[in-house]
Amino acid sequence: MNTLLDSLWVQNALVFAGLSLVAGLIASGARNERWRRALRRLRRDRIGLCAGAGIAVYLLVGLLEMVQIPTGDGGRVSVLVRMAGGVVEEKSYSAPLASHSLSVARPEPLKGRHLLGTTALGKDTLLQALRACRTALIIGGVTSLIYIPLGTLLGITAGYYRRWVDDLISYVYSTLASIPEILLLVSILMALGKGLGTMSLALGVTSWVGLCRLIRGETMRQAERPYVTAARALGQSHWKIITSHLLPNVLHLVLINFVLGFSGLVLAEAILSYLGVGSPVGTPSWGAMIDGARDELSRDPVVWWNLAAATGALFGLVLSLNVFGDALRRAFDPKRG
Repeated sequence: MNTLLDSLWVQNALVFAGLSLVAGLIASGARNERWRRALRRLRRDRIGLCAGAGIAVYLLVGLLEMVQIPTGDGGRVSVLVRMAGGVVEEKSYSAPLASHSLSVARPEPLKGRHLLGTTALGKDTLLQALRACRTALIIGGVTSLIYIPLGTLLGITAGYYRRWVDDLISYVYSTLASIPEILLLVSILMALGKGLGTMSLALGVTSWVGLCRLIRGETMRQAERPYVTAARALGQSHWKIITSHLLPNVLHLVLINFVLGFSGLVLAEAILSYLGVGSPVGTPSWGAMIDGARDELSRDPVVWWNLAAATGALFGLVLSLNVFGDALRRAFDPKRG
């Protein structure tokens, strides 16, 4: 199971499936008049649009790192690395834009200039930070493929049928919510093994609770509306009422939760990698870069650029996601004209 989930092709397929799920969600909701009004409001929100453009840049970089192309020696390399083909590796540390390696005793000339310096293994820091976008995309895409359908389905089911169905689902998510999330994640990863696929599975198992609660409450409110009563009076089946009436009216909450939850997933990956139970060794990850930069701050001279590159890239994505999520929330607010 661990080997299958951590297969490059399986991860790529799951990410594209997750992105297709979100695209289908948006396409389905776009037929709703409420979504069209929200889109018009969003177009007037310049800050939200700038945040959306920032997210698109991260998404593009992550996709370029995911797509693999063959090399002349029979191997494979990502499109992002091929585009940065002029970036050479050094023997060890080098400071940003330095001409010699970071060595007090014997500084050696570098093969090239590096905008953000190099790591202990001589790899370009900027390229490593960009390659880590793929890890964030895998964590967000694969996890969303698990928790969005699960949370939405269980939330609508609990809110619509109520009674013992609601009690059972509420008992399950209340039990999960009572366990400290970080301890539950570490336990699952220790049982299944380290890897991006297993990390996505662990995050998916724990992330559906908040979405389920949100959808359950909104479904209870929508189920009392006259249009649902009219659908029941016309003899429509429960499945028809759920899919044709209730689901379109809660999809905007799913979209907002996905955008805001994505930042939480990226931060969770960074924390788990920092703790040493996240990304496998050798996988470009902001959390792994931050973990590796801990001892570098005590060097003389201080190696600060690895930590700065990882935290800067992580901060930029999380900030863009939060700002864009708030813009979506304002756009869908029914109190706004």
